[in-house]
Amino acid sequence: MDRVVSPETRWSWVEVNLAALRRNTTAFRRLIGRGTQMMCVVKSDAYGHGAVPCVKTMHAAGADQFAVATVREGIALREAGIEWPILVLSEPPVDCVETLVEYDLMPAVYTADFALALGEAAASANRVARYHLAVDTGMTRIGVRRQDVVELRRTIDFHRGLECAGTFTHFATADVPDDWDFALQLNRFREAVEALRGAGLETGLVHCDNTPGTIMHPECRFDMCRVGVGLYGLHPAEVTRTRMELEPVMSVRGRVVRVLYPNVGDGVGYGLTWRVPKQNIQVATVPIGYADGLARELSNNMDVLVNGVRCRQVGNVCMDQFMFAVDVNSARSYRPTRPVEYGDVVTVLGADGDERISAEEMAGLRNTINYEVVCDFGMRLEKIYT
Repeated sequence: MDRVVSPETRWSWVEVNLAALRRNTTAFRRLIGRGTQMMCVVKSDAYGHGAVPCVKTMHAAGADQFAVATVREGIALREAGIEWPILVLSEPPVDCVETLVEYDLMPAVYTADFALALGEAAASANRVARYHLAVDTGMTRIGVRRQDVVELRRTIDFHRGLECAGTFTHFATADVPDDWDFALQLNRFREAVEALRGAGLETGLVHCDNTPGTIMHPECRFDMCRVGVGLYGLHPAEVTRTRMELEPVMSVRGRVVRVLYPNVGDGVGYGLTWRVPKQNIQVATVPIGYADGLARELSNNMDVLVNGVRCRQVGNVCMDQFMFAVDVNSARSYRPTRPVEYGDVVTVLGADGDERISAEEMAGLRNTINYEVVCDFGMRLEKIYT
């Protein structure tokens, strides 16, 4: 690990393995098949991995379209030269309709007032605004109610500035095998699509499968699949692990910036929540803290990897640093091969030798999901692409 490249201004960083990202994207492309489009979800800066490099890698590996959560995320992609179709996964404020038209971003639509304002903005610019109709089939988050889809479309379809490029819904329980609620949502979505077509209304690309749906439910891939967290090598549920092999894309590392042998009884960190229990204990500092995504709730409860072995994090995680301890004379099986030194690479997330700390391990300690873990690490740490 000593040959690892690290930033010059701060010894902490996120490593993004674009080769692994490419292999994951290719695996989904093969799974979906060429007859169905693939929309890659790159919201939250590609789940903390860096949207622009990820989009370029994904497109080269077979992605057709991309999805973001906010208009600002879509603008950032356009300003970086990304020209492929971009869907904003919710209906943004009506005040930004001109911006959507200017940057050729497709919003989700589920209210008439927003749709008509979008159409007016497009017509004023002598353009046609494409959108995707979002249908609420039971998640109760966004979308027009399934029984109102035809009425909404009839209200807005007269406008020459609008074009329906897609119709979609989102599943709440696609990761649960043989789930009744999933089956109900799928049935409702099919009924909504059939109602639109029965009324002679264009649906555009029909899509509903997210990552677990794409892996577990080939029967509802329709015209396009929206693949998200799986692209980054993270499984959305334990059940999908046996269905598809994925490679983690993100690692989080830092270098030791201070190391010493404290006295027995010395405390560590705010609140002195950990004290040195005996002699020959090293305490080292790494410049990664909760402002970088290392949750404070992990304090005194997580491991890091140093020189290929696990070491216990000690003391409360600070805003910008954390500390870990090394028992130089430990008889335990993971005793370090040598004392820790200034500049040693420390792995917070990822692999070092035969050991790995996964996003799932960290999520379990935080009582959350792997999605949140990687998104959090994308907040401030510099990214290095390998």
